[in-house]
Amino acid sequence: MINLFEAKNQIVEIGRRMWLKEWVASNDGNISCKTGEDEYVCTPTGVSKGFLEVGDLIVVDGEGRKRSGGPLNPSSEIKMHLFVYHARPDVQAVCHAHPPTATGFAVAGMALDQCVLPEVVAIMGAIPCAPYGLPSTDEIPQGIAPYVKDHNAVLLSNHGALTWGADLMQAYYRMETMEHFAKILLVAVQLGRVNLFSREQVQALEDLRTRFGLTGAFAGCNVENPALPVPTGPVRDVRTP
Repeated sequence: MINLFEAKNQIVEIGRRMWLKEWVASNDGNISCKTGEDEYVCTPTGVSKGFLEVGDLIVVDGEGRKRSGGPLNPSSEIKMHLFVYHARPDVQAVCHAHPPTATGFAVAGMALDQCVLPEVVAIMGAIPCAPYGLPSTDEIPQGIAPYVKDHNAVLLSNHGALTWGADLMQAYYRMETMEHFAKILLVAVQLGRVNLFSREQVQALEDLRTRFGLTGAFAGCNVENPALPVPTGPVRDVRTP
């Protein structure tokens, strides 16, 4: 388990990266990390993730009660983070942001579960879309409850995205992969053609998980009925009247 000092520094760096990538605006987003048996460090409410300082970060217990840190309160979304930790003992870090393209899919209520990119199929699997929940309330934990056990990322309808992992960088990189996937899929849909993997191709990619030493929770992409109706016909010649 990462020590508190290193966790704080990594959170500051991840916040900076998310802000530079424009995944968060104003004081949006939140990041947390488990640093003890009943100890979690998280970002405070009301501070831009691009300008975090180590002294801003807050330490809370498993109920979200503040133990130490700066003068501010812990993120109002800490309930969402703690739900993931309690449901998944293997999880050590959680990231929440509003990456624009992935959040666009969330606003449309469409999961990112299409079988189109090798790395996403083998490493991320399906990214479901949870129903809308009022921020900072128990509605969000209730909405993501069906997905936390078998997934490592989820879209939050009309809100943003949530990722988690065995450490802070893994949780962050899963957010990065999600947004990259969403951008590519959106472009393919706009171009009018999306080549979906066959069931056999998907199985071959999932079999690579063992070779790569990938273990833990995993839900494969949706071979049968992906959430987004994707065109598969020939590209139309736009010059034809």
